[in-house]
Amino acid sequence: MNRTLPRFIVLAMLPLAGCISFGAKPPASLLTLTAATPVPIGAQQDSATAKTIVISVPAVPQSLATARIPVQATPTSIAYVPEALWAEPPARLFARLVADTVTTRAGRVVVSTVQAIGDPSAELSGELRNFGIDAAARTAVVTFDGALRRAGTESVEKRRFEVRVPIAVIDAASAGVALNDAANQVAGQVADWIGR
Repeated sequence: MNRTLPRFIVLAMLPLAGCISFGAKPPASLLTLTAATPVPIGAQQDSATAKTIVISVPAVPQSLATARIPVQATPTSIAYVPEALWAEPPARLFARLVADTVTTRAGRVVVSTVQAIGDPSAELSGELRNFGIDAAARTAVVTFDGALRRAGTESVEKRRFEVRVPIAVIDAASAGVALNDAANQVAGQVADWIGR
C-alpha cells in the first residue's frame, strides 16, 4: 500500500486553501448607534415615582431588514453603501436609542412587555420607514412613523418624524456618523412627544 499518495494529495491542496472563501470579506469595523444623552451608569429608576412605557422594536421594510445601509440611488432603485454593516439590525439599534433617550429626556421608566403586565404602561410602536442615504439629496434620512398608546386610554396617536442630515461623501464612516445624528434627533422628538 502506498502511504505517500494521501500525503501528496494533502500537500497539493494546501495552496488552494487560501483561495477558498465562504462569504464576503468582513468590514474593518461594524457600525452602531450611540445616544446623545446616554443613561448614566448607576442611574436608578422607580416605576412608583415615574411613568412607565414599553418601546417595541419598529417594523421595517425589506430594504432595512438587513445589516447594510441602503442608498436610494433613483426613485425606483436601491443600492447599499460598500463595506458598511451595522453591528445588529437597525430597527433594534433604533429602539434601544429611543429607549435611552426617552429615559433621560422624558424621565420615563422603559419596561419590557413582561414587566408591564399589571402596570398601566404607555406603549410606543411604529415603523422605521427610512434609515439610509438619499443619494440625490446627499442626505442621511431617518423616518419613523410612531404609534403611541398612552396609559389608561384605548386610543392610539400616530405621528411621523423625519430628520435629514447632510452627508458630503457616501461611504461607511460618513454614513454611520450622519445616521447616528439623524436618529438621535428623531429620538429626541419622539421623547418630547411622549412627554413626562
